[in-house]
Amino acid sequence: MTNIVLFGKPGAGKGTQAEFLKEKYKLTHISTGDVFRFNLKNNTELGKQARIFMDAGDLVPDELTTKMLIDEVNKHPDTNGILFDGYPRTISQAEALDAFLTSIGSQVAATIALEADDEILVQRLLERGKTSGRVDDQDAEKIRNRYQEYNEKTAPLMNYYQEQGKFHAVNGIGSIAEITERVSKVIDNL
Repeated sequence: MTNIVLFGKPGAGKGTQAEFLKEKYKLTHISTGDVFRFNLKNNTELGKQARIFMDAGDLVPDELTTKMLIDEVNKHPDTNGILFDGYPRTISQAEALDAFLTSIGSQVAATIALEADDEILVQRLLERGKTSGRVDDQDAEKIRNRYQEYNEKTAPLMNYYQEQGKFHAVNGIGSIAEITERVSKVIDNL
């Protein structure tokens, strides 16, 4: 089972890249955002809890996020691997993911970080917010607050995965094809 973690700030292109990579490598794509939206749309108990944080522009707490992701992984027992999009975002989530994957005889093969300038990403999200209807993509200050939280909580993940030899930074600016080529090169060299 090949498990890849894609990370980057909201708007960095994780979902876009995941669409190409899941087909190319026959992986199951699990997007934290999609899992949240499913729970929100269906007004599940987890969705109700997540909505409070998302509407305020905050990241959803680790325990809630982890519960949603483990439930989703368990729906795909026969997959070739998982492409995690937007998870983990904190050391405690990474440790929970490692423990869970170990319990099913697997591990994270690599983490790939899509890197881009904050202001470019803010503009991407504001554009997305015009058509998506997502409250968290329509206010520049809420977006910047998400980035501040991301920087504070997610930056330590770089060291966590670097120490394991699993961290790969990729330039997230350019055409979709250029970025896909950069990400594919990392995966092909695992």
